[in-house]
Amino acid sequence: MSWTVNSCFVTLAILFLWRVEEVAEACSCSPSHPQQAVCNADVVIRAKVTGKQEDDVGNDIYGNSIKQIKYDIEQIKMFKGSTQDIDAIYTAPSPSVCGVTLETNSTEYLITGKLKTDGKVHITLCHLIQPWDALSTTQKNSLTQRYEMGCDCKIIRCTSIPCTIRGPQECLWTDWVLERTVNGAHARNFACIKRSDNSCAWYRGAELPKKDFLDIEDP
Repeated sequence: MSWTVNSCFVTLAILFLWRVEEVAEACSCSPSHPQQAVCNADVVIRAKVTGKQEDDVGNDIYGNSIKQIKYDIEQIKMFKGSTQDIDAIYTAPSPSVCGVTLETNSTEYLITGKLKTDGKVHITLCHLIQPWDALSTTQKNSLTQRYEMGCDCKIIRCTSIPCTIRGPQECLWTDWVLERTVNGAHARNFACIKRSDNSCAWYRGAELPKKDFLDIEDP
């Protein structure tokens, strides 16, 4: 009898740990530079949230109801993605499972997300979601072309000193070690741009890079 009780306890403990691991994995992501977030996203839009509702999308393997939040949006501008206007985005029901909470008070957002096979756009806490007015002028201007010029580059986040890059196609992102924030000067004012010799370098400013920055002559 004791063995049976212990076995049941172990089984329940394992199931619990599996559930905890699933939740942890569901929202496991490292901070990324805005350029990386834009390059990695399927969809990048400026939009205003106009409504919110909870949808039931079925049951999990334990018989629990699976919920998701549907945000109705008014698309203002499409920077990347479908040629058709997006009128809704979807997310998990709570931050504990990576769900995003948006205001429905006419706040405009920059929204990056993933386009699923069902044609719906899904967002998580791992995506770049920012109030439009919180973005710098450089960030706003970079959405149309400048970020795209460095999508083949790799941005390396420096978390402690010393930190280095391993090749010419990498840019070292130092906001965290210098300012203790991921929304510092590099995130707000710089883009990692690929140059004519295939090397990558930080470029500052709201305008597109000049020819003398892009053109590097081979030695």
